[in-house]
Amino acid sequence: MPRPIVSKASTQWDGDLFTGSGTTALETSKAASFDVNWKARAEEAGSTTNPEELLAAAHSTCYTMQFSNMLKENGTAPTHLETTADVTFEAGVGITGIMLVVKGQVEGISTEDFVKIADQAKDQCPVSQALAGVKDITVDATLA
Repeated sequence: MPRPIVSKASTQWDGDLFTGSGTTALETSKAASFDVNWKARAEEAGSTTNPEELLAAAHSTCYTMQFSNMLKENGTAPTHLETTADVTFEAGVGITGIMLVVKGQVEGISTEDFVKIADQAKDQCPVSQALAGVKDITVDATLA
């Protein structure tokens, strides 16, 4: 059995929640670091990211990988998949919903089967499973 992989990120923060700011870094890959602050989270992002945007990136990536594999296992490997994840955050409430929107080019599959597998991929995606506390995770799947 393969050994577990641990991925790491870190955040440095200065000040309080509302006036402070920080930096989040992708430690495992060293691919990037991102400025973060409350305003980007609760008001407007601009050029600063927030936890929900980072979560959306993780979710869209994981979901697309899961969906791609399930389509291949179905005998209909995708030519192209494009997924966005919209994570809704309400200050004082938390993350209230996630909408995954996927468009795909897949030869030899019906629209009905594409949508069915897309929904199954949402349930099997490890990030979706980790986000089980979010009551409203939906998928909008379109076959191009």
